Amino acid sequence: MNRTAASRDGQQTPTWPDAVSCPFDFSEGLDFDPLLADLMARGPVTRVRLPYGDAEAWLVTSFAGVRRVTTDPRFSRAAIVGRDYPRLTPEPIVSPESVNVLDPPHSGRLRRAAARAFTKRRVERMTPAIERVAGRLLDGMAEHGPPADLAEHLSTRLPHHTICELLDVPPADRPVLLRRTHDLLATAPGARRAAADAKRYLRDYFAALVARRRRAPGEDLISAMAATGADDAERPLDDQELAVLAVTLILSGNDTATCQISNIAYTLLTRPGQWDELVRRPERLPGVLDELLRHIPFRKGVGIPRIALEDVEVEGVVIPAGDFVHVSYLAANRDPEVFRDPHVLDPDRPVHPHMTFGWGGHHCVAAPLALAELRVAVGTLLARFPGLRLAVPARKVRWDTATIRRFPLRLPVRW
Repeated sequence: MNRTAASRDGQQTPTWPDAVSCPFDFSEGLDFDPLLADLMARGPVTRVRLPYGDAEAWLVTSFAGVRRVTTDPRFSRAAIVGRDYPRLTPEPIVSPESVNVLDPPHSGRLRRAAARAFTKRRVERMTPAIERVAGRLLDGMAEHGPPADLAEHLSTRLPHHTICELLDVPPADRPVLLRRTHDLLATAPGARRAAADAKRYLRDYFAALVARRRRAPGEDLISAMAATGADDAERPLDDQELAVLAVTLILSGNDTATCQISNIAYTLLTRPGQWDELVRRPERLPGVLDELLRHIPFRKGVGIPRIALEDVEVEGVVIPAGDFVHVSYLAANRDPEVFRDPHVLDPDRPVHPHMTFGWGGHHCVAAPLALAELRVAVGTLLARFPGLRLAVPARKVRWDTATIRRFPLRLPVRW
């Protein structure tokens, strides 16, 4: 519970513990951030201060606590708009009009429009195209010959190419979009201007693309989302809403899958026998991928906070109205109350829902696409390069230290 102290009039007023300074800049391989582990050991709810923003925040790390915060309407993302909220990047990643800072029910129409683009049936129809792209990229890696950089040949290009294909972004524009999304995720203080420019560029780019699709609809996702609501009672999405959704999708498309293709390959190749076992038994891949996604910390720290709209008790701590609240999906995925021996990568672990793609009203709508990309990428690697090995000692792999993501900048492999 929160500590209290008596004021002059005898009333009990809360006194907060000193906030823990949390840079969340740990970038050593894929080891779990020791600072986050320390915060978990302190308890399920901790007071923290992040590198940017004008206030402290509460950080919730337990599975039950994260589930509570992400599903309780008394915690609002919309309330952070216009506030200098606590965060890891100098420039806020999300725009004020983004679906990621809308609350239900207002977010529902936009999320339903995006979700219809990533239904199980639609993703199944997309999978052959993803397989063709992966095949072409790995043809290029094979022609290059060993050693080759898996990050360059596959991890960076497959997810970006896939989401750009789905949005029908002209090929000549794709390298610029990739660079701009990277700028938006930078954490250094000097990156603020580049991040602000990137946010503005992406918003303007997709506003123009939406306008072109209004004039000449196609088979792409923007055209499909533009038609949402046309045949039912929902109001169709306007141009700004479509542009914001497209920016959200391009960011998502260059995030989880990009990091995790390399991270998964690195993890399997640095654990004796894991890669060879999957080569022998590829039917185990779906279950092993699920455990890898739970286990691998592919991001740093936290994402977008919420604000408590009233006093709310979470895991025995009363969070006062008006306070910022962050959750850690990474910590929730290592909660020993939910996952036995949570820091152990156990390919035979019984299936249990994890939080790698978020939880509640802001669960990643593009998760089905990311999962399809991962299954295709890793499955094709196993089939095409059964003898795959790291081409350098694991200690010499260089990791991203400039953004909120964790992944190898280069992953040299041989076969």
